[in-house]
Amino acid sequence: MKLLLVEDDQNLAEVIKEALKSQHYLVELATDGQTGLELAEMFEYDLIMLDLMLPKLDGIQFCQQRRKKGDLTPILLVTGQDDASCKVKALDAGADDYLVKPFNIQELLARVRALLRRGGLSSTPLLQWGPLNLNPSSCQVTYEGELIHLTAKEYGILELFLRNRNRIFSQSALIEHLWSFDEAPTENAVRTQIKSLRQKLKKAGASPNLIETVYGLGYRLNKNVLDQTSTDNNEETNSLKTTLSFKSVDQTIKTLWQHHREGYLKRITIIEQGLKNYSTTNDPELLKQEILTEAHILAGSLGSFGLKQASQQAKKIEHLLKVDYESGNLDEKKLSTLVKSLKHNLEKDTHQEQSDRDLKPFKLCPSYQRKNHHLLIVDNDFILVQSIVNQAKLWGLIPQVATDIAQAKEAIARSRPDVILLDMGFPDREEICLELLKDIRQLIPPIPTVITSDQNNFSVRVKVARLGAVGFLQKPLPPERIIETIVKVVQPTCFPTAKIMIVDDDPNLLKLIQFHLEPWGFSITLLEDPKLFWDILERTTPDLLILDVEMPEISGIELCQVVRNDPHWHHLPILFLSGHRESKFVSEGFQAGADDYIYKPIVDSELVTRILNRLERERQRRQLADIDSITGLASRSKSIHDISRMLRLAKRQGEHCCFVLLDVDHFQQINEQYGYPMGDEVLRRLGELLKQTFRNEDIVARWGGEEFVLGLYNLSLEGGMKRINDFLEIWSQEIFITSLEHTFQVTLSAGIAEYPSDGQTLQTLYQSAQKALYQAKTSQGDRVLTIQEFTSVYLDRYS
Repeated sequence: MKLLLVEDDQNLAEVIKEALKSQHYLVELATDGQTGLELAEMFEYDLIMLDLMLPKLDGIQFCQQRRKKGDLTPILLVTGQDDASCKVKALDAGADDYLVKPFNIQELLARVRALLRRGGLSSTPLLQWGPLNLNPSSCQVTYEGELIHLTAKEYGILELFLRNRNRIFSQSALIEHLWSFDEAPTENAVRTQIKSLRQKLKKAGASPNLIETVYGLGYRLNKNVLDQTSTDNNEETNSLKTTLSFKSVDQTIKTLWQHHREGYLKRITIIEQGLKNYSTTNDPELLKQEILTEAHILAGSLGSFGLKQASQQAKKIEHLLKVDYESGNLDEKKLSTLVKSLKHNLEKDTHQEQSDRDLKPFKLCPSYQRKNHHLLIVDNDFILVQSIVNQAKLWGLIPQVATDIAQAKEAIARSRPDVILLDMGFPDREEICLELLKDIRQLIPPIPTVITSDQNNFSVRVKVARLGAVGFLQKPLPPERIIETIVKVVQPTCFPTAKIMIVDDDPNLLKLIQFHLEPWGFSITLLEDPKLFWDILERTTPDLLILDVEMPEISGIELCQVVRNDPHWHHLPILFLSGHRESKFVSEGFQAGADDYIYKPIVDSELVTRILNRLERERQRRQLADIDSITGLASRSKSIHDISRMLRLAKRQGEHCCFVLLDVDHFQQINEQYGYPMGDEVLRRLGELLKQTFRNEDIVARWGGEEFVLGLYNLSLEGGMKRINDFLEIWSQEIFITSLEHTFQVTLSAGIAEYPSDGQTLQTLYQSAQKALYQAKTSQGDRVLTIQEFTSVYLDRYS
C-alpha cells in the first residue's frame, strides 16, 4: 500500500515512516502542505496522513482542496491540538480520522488499517485466498499454516492482489503502487518480483499459476486455481494482536556509534572542565568559545547517529551558551546540570532506531559504459526506413521496424524499446498516431519519442509537444540527421563516478557521512583541517564540495568565497552543512555562493538526493561547455585547464608526467570513401576505448578533427610509451562495417613528450609532441614516437 505522509517535524516524520515501513507500507514524505498537495495531485495514494499545522498550506486547506477535486483518498489528520472545535473543523473539511499527539504507534497503525478497510480495499483485517493468508497486523503470510518469508516488494504485490481480487494490474500500475516516485525501477523490476513471488508460493505448496499472467494486460489472482474464500468475521479474527515489530537498528550505524562514542564523551568532559575553570581562567572569552564549539559539534552530530534525545540536550546547551555569550554572563550551574544529564544519557547508550534508507543505493555508471540502445521505427516509407536502419546500425543502435500503429503497439508490449521514431504521415491516421503517443507518455517511465512529419503544421507541433515528444523533424531529411537526433536523445544521463570532497572539523561526522555516501559509488575525500583545503582541492579535483559552516580558523563561508573567486573553480557545486536553521545563517551561506544548505543532524536520504540533483545540474552545464558532442571526451578548452593544473601539481610534487598527441591516420580518406557519419563513428568508438583504457585521473580530450590529447600524471616517458603502445594494440583489433557491408580498419599515430625534460609548459610540450607525431605519420603511421626519436631521425637524415 502506498501512503503519503505530510509532516514538517523531521524527527517525528522519520519515526512514523519507520513504523509504517515495518508493516510493509510504501511511504512518501513531504515536509510542507504545498509539496504534499502537489504529490497528491500527481500520484495515486491509498491513504494520506498529514499534520494540521503545516508550512505553506495547512491540513484543513489541504483536505478542502482534495475533496473539492473529488479525491476520495482516506485522510488521517495527526496533530497536537486536542480541542473539540478543531476536530469538528478538520472532519468537516474532509478528514476521515483525527489522531492527537503524542500518540501510541500501535494505535496509529490500527487507525491506518481501519481507514484502508473503510476505503473499500478490504472488509476484514485478515486477507485470505483459499489456504493463503496475509495478516496486515503482523505482516505475516502463510500457506496452509506454513510461514512464507517475503521481501517488502513481494509482500506489497501480494497484498495489492488480495485487496483487489478482481482487478488486473499492468506493470506500470504495479510500479505506480509499489515504487515511490524517487525510485528508479528497471524494466524487468516487476517481472523479477513476480517470478520470485511465484517461486516462493510454489515452494510453500501453492499452484505455480496462482498469480496469472493476462497477456497484453498484466497480472491478477487466478480464479481457476483457487476460489475466493470468505473470511469469518469472528471474535478470534477481530482480536488479532497488532504488535508493532520495528526493524532492528542498522548494525553498521550501531558499530560506528560504539567506535566513536568515547570521542563524544571526551567532548562532554572538555565542556565540563571548561565550566569548572571558567571563573578562574585568564581568558574567559577564549574558553567560552571553545566550550561553544564542542557543544555545536555535539548538537550537529549526535542526531545523525539516531540519538535524538541526546541531540536535543546538546542543542539546549548550545542555545544557553549562545545566550550567555551575548549577555556576558555564564549560568554555570544550569549548564552543568544539562551537561551531566547529557553525559548520563550517552553513558547509558540509549541508541534509538535509525530510519531505513528511503532510496536504494546504485552505482553511478561511468560515462564510458556502452549500451546498444533499441530503436523502434514506426514508418511505412520502406526506402527511407531501410536507409535509417543502415544508419542506425552504424551508430551502434539496434533497429526494429513497425509499418503500422498496430505493429508498433505489439512491439512495445513485447519488448520495450529505448527510443521510438514515429512518423505522423500515415494516411488519415493522425489521431491514431497521437493516441499512440499518449499511450507512450503514460508508461512508467515514458519512452523518448521523436516525431517525423512531411507537413509543417504548427498545430501538430503543439499537440505532440503536449504529449511529451522529445523531438520534431521536418521531412525531407537525410537519414544521418535523423539518427544524430536519436543518438542525442538516448545518450546516457548518468554522471561519471563522482568525486566528492567533504570538509568538517569533526572526524567522526566525516566518517559517518562517508558511510552514507560510499554505497552510491561516490569517490570520497575527507578533510578535517581547512588549512590544507586548497592543496587537497587541486590534487583531487572534486565534482562537488560539502563544507561545514562553522570551523576553527577558517570557516566554510570563507572557503566558499575562496572557491567562487577563482576563475577555474568558481563553477564547482558547494553544499553547506550546518546545525543553524536561522534565516540569517542560511542567507549568509547563499550570499557566499552556496548551491544548497543542509541542516544537521543529517538525514542520509535527503543528503544523497540533494547531491544527485546538484551533480545532474552540473553534468548538464558541463555537457554544453566541457564535453565534445561526438566522442563524449573533454573539450579543448576544458582539457587545457586540466592539463595546466596537472603541470602545476607536477611541479609542486616533483613528479613526471606525459603529454600525448594522438591522430587518426588517413582520416580525410575515410570521410571521402565511406562518408562523414562513418568518420564520426570512428571518432566515437576511439573516444569510448580511450575512456575505457586510461585511468580516471588521466586527462583524455579531443582537440578537433582527428586530433586527440592525453595528459598522463605521475608517469615516466617509458611508462607513457608502454601505455600508448598497449592502447594501439587494443585499437588494432577494431573492425568497422559500412552500410554496404564493407569492412575496414583504422590505424593511429602518436607523439609523446615528457614533463619536465621535453618542456615545462603546455605550449612547449605540445610543440615537442607535435614534432614527434609528424615524424610518426611521415613514417607510414601506425606508431608512437618520442621527441628524442624525432631528433635522432632528423640528425640521421641531415648529417
